[in-house]
Amino acid sequence: MMPAVTPDTPTPPSRGVYLLPQLLTTGCLFSGFYSIVAAIDRNFALAGLAVFIAGAFDGLDGRVARWTRTESSFGKEYDSLADMVAFGVAPAVLVYQWGVARIGEYGGEWRQFGWVVAFFYAACAALRLARFNTVSASGDKRYFQGLPSPSAAATVAAFVWFFAKWREPGLPGLILAFAVTGYAAALMVSSFSYLSLKQVDVNARVKFSYIIFVIVPMLFLISVDPPTMLFAMFISYATYGPVQWLVRKLRRPRAPSTV
Repeated sequence: MMPAVTPDTPTPPSRGVYLLPQLLTTGCLFSGFYSIVAAIDRNFALAGLAVFIAGAFDGLDGRVARWTRTESSFGKEYDSLADMVAFGVAPAVLVYQWGVARIGEYGGEWRQFGWVVAFFYAACAALRLARFNTVSASGDKRYFQGLPSPSAAATVAAFVWFFAKWREPGLPGLILAFAVTGYAAALMVSSFSYLSLKQVDVNARVKFSYIIFVIVPMLFLISVDPPTMLFAMFISYATYGPVQWLVRKLRRPRAPSTV
């Protein structure tokens, strides 16, 4: 006998609604895969852009799942695997394809340094995602522990995308590229706190002056020079963690010394 349906009984979402978050996660996975293919084909600008498209899909799938009340353990696992491809493997392959061959011209030691940094980034991304899966249920959802992998990937992708304008960055530029990659990787496994942008309420009211003087100029600058502005934004967000930690440590009152 079928249970009686009352007006207060919630209507279960349809199968199509359950499918929507998984399609968005698949879009993130495909964008990461395309970034790898584009990097192998040495189309570094498209490879960098694909990482940002993956980030857009990643930001939508979880939000759509919460809006439609279709969150599931399967979706979380699938999202984590897609993130590993898009934000772990893809940026590592991108910086490897772009920089290792070039830096290898300066000596075999430099080549080894390049691929070690690329692998270090991929390993840190895997560790970051594993830690997020284990602590996300009990941790403070307003903050991330360690730099989120999409932000780290965006930092690396924007830097390579920026340098792709020049055919020969030279040894200093190559060293800087791998330094930025290692910096982003180390921040992912750090204990620095980062404000979670996923908790921003998109339905909240925003002051008109904020839209005119902050959002509109930011969108304009991104449209004029996407890689430069995106790199500036994400490297600033990445540096926010250690700077905040340093400020708190300097402001912490010292214990009185005993004689």
